[in-house]
Amino acid sequence: MPGITVDLWLYGALAHKVGEADQGGFANLRVCLPAGSTMADLLAHLRVGSQERGTTFINGQLSAMPGLWPDLNHVLSDGDRVGIFDPKSMWPFQYRLGAATTKELAQAMLALRDNGLHHTYS
Repeated sequence: MPGITVDLWLYGALAHKVGEADQGGFANLRVCLPAGSTMADLLAHLRVGSQERGTTFINGQLSAMPGLWPDLNHVLSDGDRVGIFDPKSMWPFQYRLGAATTKELAQAMLALRDNGLHHTYS
């Protein structure tokens, strides 16, 4: 079965989960997965649950935020770049209004009562 390679960047506490790739605050590694793999498959490969991750990007597009993970069924492609931050590595709220998002996250935010626009997460 053909596979794909994902350029994975992990930040904060998540960097410590990958051993030798940990650079002290971040880790960058290439992850090989079967073709057709989703974000959920990548997380399972890493043994990371969605609740352990915060802000997530796929190819520079915001795909998930703490407590909002609509990207689990997003099919990854060969060469995709994925950045996953731990929940304590937050980026400034005001930038979220102008950040490019995946279609899954945009739809999920519109379905929320507050459109996903708040500055604290539980």
